Amino acid sequence: MGNEVMAKTQETTLSVFSGEENFKNAMAMATQLSKSDMIPATYKNKPENCIIALELSNRLKLSPFLVMQNMYSVQGKPAWSSSFIISCINGSGRFTGPLKFEMDAQKTKCRAWAVEKSTGDKLTGPLITMEMAQAEGWLNKNGSKWKTMPELMLRYRAAAFFGRLYCPEIINGRMTDDEVQDIRPLDETDVTDVFAEDETVTADVQAKAEKYYEEQTDEAEQQELLHAES
Repeated sequence: MGNEVMAKTQETTLSVFSGEENFKNAMAMATQLSKSDMIPATYKNKPENCIIALELSNRLKLSPFLVMQNMYSVQGKPAWSSSFIISCINGSGRFTGPLKFEMDAQKTKCRAWAVEKSTGDKLTGPLITMEMAQAEGWLNKNGSKWKTMPELMLRYRAAAFFGRLYCPEIINGRMTDDEVQDIRPLDETDVTDVFAEDETVTADVQAKAEKYYEEQTDEAEQQELLHAES
């Protein structure tokens, strides 16, 4: 009986991609979920998207419906809502209380912190500032909420950075929806060719080697001539 319970428990925690049978079962669930009128448009009549949500819910041990309601596709990239990240951190059981925020008097700087339950240590996240938002280009984007709701955005970004630093298993390698919107597309002028310097160095070394070889050859030929004349 005990072995049967363990087998069933293991089966429910396996990835939906861990075998053909698991995938078939997951696809059947995804197909039914996609027909619901209570799921976001990203998943409506799209079982292929629903099965990704099922996989993530399985990994994070969360309700598939909860994952669907809080995971967005922004510019083709899956992203969590910031409020969901805060909720997951608070519900993780790793801290003695909810995530807290420290702000300066001008409301232009913010950092998130929490007390780790196992050690009693205060874990402090990176400092997020309006100066950073300006430098990173978050502030000047069209429709940017940094202009209209700066205090909220400071808290959201501080929470995301805290989670990425101290709870990576919760973030699961994904950005928040507002982070994806804020990221500036990489311009070709920003790309440094890491091989260009190597090619220059290699060419320089090659030229020096050839020059040295020529000098040594000339010297050897002169020595031969002097020896022949003598």
